[in-house]
Amino acid sequence: MSRRPTTVAAAVERTLGPDLPIAFEAYDGSRTGPDPAPATVILRSPDAMRRIVTAPGELGLGRAYVAGELDVEGDIYAALSLLRERVAGASLAPATWLTMARLLGPDGMKPPPPPPEEARLTGVRHSRARDAQAISHHYDVSNRFYELVLGPSMTYSCALWSGPEATLEEAQTAKHELVSRKLDLHEGMRLLDVGCGWGGMVMHAARHHGVTAVGVTLSRNQVEWAEKAIAEAGLTDRIEIRLQDYRDVRDGPFDAVSSIGMFEHVGLRNLGLYFRRLHRLLRPGGRLLNHGIGRPARRGGHTRGGVPVTPARLRRNSFVDRYVFPDGELHEVGAVVSTMQASGFEVRHLEGLREHYALTLRAWVANLERHWEEALTEVGPGRARIWHLYMAASALNFEQGRTQVHQVLAVRPDRGLSGLPLRPRFEDRG
Repeated sequence: MSRRPTTVAAAVERTLGPDLPIAFEAYDGSRTGPDPAPATVILRSPDAMRRIVTAPGELGLGRAYVAGELDVEGDIYAALSLLRERVAGASLAPATWLTMARLLGPDGMKPPPPPPEEARLTGVRHSRARDAQAISHHYDVSNRFYELVLGPSMTYSCALWSGPEATLEEAQTAKHELVSRKLDLHEGMRLLDVGCGWGGMVMHAARHHGVTAVGVTLSRNQVEWAEKAIAEAGLTDRIEIRLQDYRDVRDGPFDAVSSIGMFEHVGLRNLGLYFRRLHRLLRPGGRLLNHGIGRPARRGGHTRGGVPVTPARLRRNSFVDRYVFPDGELHEVGAVVSTMQASGFEVRHLEGLREHYALTLRAWVANLERHWEEALTEVGPGRARIWHLYMAASALNFEQGRTQVHQVLAVRPDRGLSGLPLRPRFEDRG
C-alpha cells in the first residue's frame, strides 16, 4: 500500500508527478521542487487548495491567484507552463480528492466564495445592454492603470514588430501605419474606427494621413481619455469620439472602416449583422480592415457547407470569461472570411500576426511588473493580478498557436471594381 502524503507539498508532488521544473511552497511549511528554481508557486492558505479542488482546472487556479491565496515568485511564464501542462486541463482523480479532503479536514471541501472581481452580467447575451456591461467590466477600470500597462500609445491591440529589439511605441505606431496603408487613407477621406479604444488609430490617421474620423466605443473611460488627448493634440476639428454601439451608427457613408481589437466582443449570433452593418456604412469602393483574435480550426468541428459554425465561445467556467472578457467569442478565420463575403464584401488580403501579439503581451506584462506597486494602489491587488495572469497566459497561447490574430482587408465592390492596384503598396514593407 502506498504511503499517504502527510504534507501539502507531498500531495502536490504526488498529484503533479516527480521531477518538477518549478518549486512549490505551502502554508504548512512544506516544499517540493528544485532549489534554486526559475519560479516558485506559493500556496498561502488552505483556501487555495479548496478552490483548486472544488473548481478543477484554470478557474480554480485563477480564483486562488486573484484572491492572493496562490502566488508566484520568479518567472510567471515558467509557472504557467507547468500549471497548464499538469493541472489546468486535467480533472482530479478520486485519489487526489481523498488526499486533499484528508489534508483539509472534515469541513475543508467547502468552496470559498468567488473573488468580488468576477463578472456578473445580466440580460440577453450580446444585446446592446449586456455588451455595454461586458465592455465596462474590462475597460472602465482605470485610465491610469491602462497607462501603466500600455505605455504612452494607449493602444490595446497587437502591435507590429520589426524585431524583438523594437520598442512597444515603435511597434504600435507601425501597426497604425500598416492599417492606414491597407485602407489607403489620404487627405479628404472619412474614416470610421469601430471600438476605437483610447483613440490611437484615429489620431494617427488624422495626424499623418489628413483624414477626418469618427471613433465609437462603449467605454465611458475611453471616451473621456480620448477626447482629452485629441484636444491636446489639436485634432478636435478632425476627430469625433462617441459613446456609441456600432449597431447605432447611422451617418455613413464612410470611405474606410477600421476595426482593431473589438471583433472578439461581437459574438457568433451577431457576426453577419456586424459585417452587414459595416458594409452599409461604407461607400462603394470603400475598404474595411478587420483586425481580430481568432482560433485554429477544430478538426471534426461542426460545419455548414464546409464552413465552421461553432464559435470558440470562451467556456463559461474559464478564467478569461469570468474575469477578463465576459461573453467574448473567438472565431476561425476561414469562417470570418466566408461571413464577410456573404455580407457583400470581397476579401482581398489576409495577414496573420500571431507572433507579434506574443511580443506585445510580453511587453505589457513587463510594464505591469515594472509599475506593480502603483498598479496595486490604482486598482487593488485583485484587478492587478487578473491582468498579470491573463496577459502572461495569453502570451503563451499565441506563442504556442492556441490563439491567432488576423488582419483581413476587404472592399465593398463598386460595380465589380475593387479599386485596389495590381500591386498594393502596403505589401511592400521596405
